[in-house]
Amino acid sequence: MTQDKNEANKRLIEKINDLEDSYGQKFSNTQKILLTTDGSITAILDVLYGKINLFTIDQHFGIADGEHAKLVNVSEGDEINFREVIMHKNGKPLIYAISHVPLERCSEDICRDLLRADIPIGRILKNYHIESRREVNRIFIEKPNSRLQELFNTDEDFLARDYVIIHEDEILMWIKEMFPVSYFTEI
Repeated sequence: MTQDKNEANKRLIEKINDLEDSYGQKFSNTQKILLTTDGSITAILDVLYGKINLFTIDQHFGIADGEHAKLVNVSEGDEINFREVIMHKNGKPLIYAISHVPLERCSEDICRDLLRADIPIGRILKNYHIESRREVNRIFIEKPNSRLQELFNTDEDFLARDYVIIHEDEILMWIKEMFPVSYFTEI
């Protein structure tokens, strides 16, 4: 297990190094931590800023198409909770995140809390003592769409990552988190 963890850490360092090389910019230690952590982003932001808040932009149940079914390893047609949020402190956006959660893998209590607009996923997992692990799939740069430009009041590139949260050897959630490349450079 320790060797697997060491290999995973090496791969994440390589991903960051490759991204820095291709983008032509070195990232801050805080940016690197936020992109590579296998822990909760919410917990890291809480340490940096005090308890952060969550604003839900959109949340709905939907039917998994081929692309979404593949992300969370379910069958097409299975029901998924789609959630789009901004983690913020005093109204200043910090992280934009989207998540896809297959409902068949959530307890009734977790599903209920997912529907509450004020609870980050990291806190939900902690509140229910869900033993899980995060596996980062990709770390990348993404151009902002019009919604991100409006939310963050910028058209600069975003640092992004997507990962899965695994519980009992099944994907419990797929999450994509993003923030402008100029964020978290001084902390």
